[in-house]
Amino acid sequence: MATQAKAYLIAEVEVHDAEGFEAYRSGVAPMIAAFGGRYLVRGGPITALEGDAPTQRMVVIEFPSKAAAETFWHSEEYRQVAALRHTTAHSRIFMIEGAPT
Repeated sequence: MATQAKAYLIAEVEVHDAEGFEAYRSGVAPMIAAFGGRYLVRGGPITALEGDAPTQRMVVIEFPSKAAAETFWHSEEYRQVAALRHTTAHSRIFMIEGAPT
């Protein structure tokens, strides 16, 4: 019997204000955990295997389900912290569901 598919938030982030962005990072980390998420990738070197590699910082966050990821994303708590990201960085963020296991 298949279990519920996990969901992943994938972000490419170009930071313009490192000090301001640090306030976002420290505020969002415990919030992600509170909604059942965990970081799988938080920056680090990127190796292009085919095509062009992203040029900015990459982040991958795993949630137990699409519903959990959406609840986090649309929460009032996250909206307040996301405002810091909006003023300190340019981001492209996507959600993708994993394969059921």
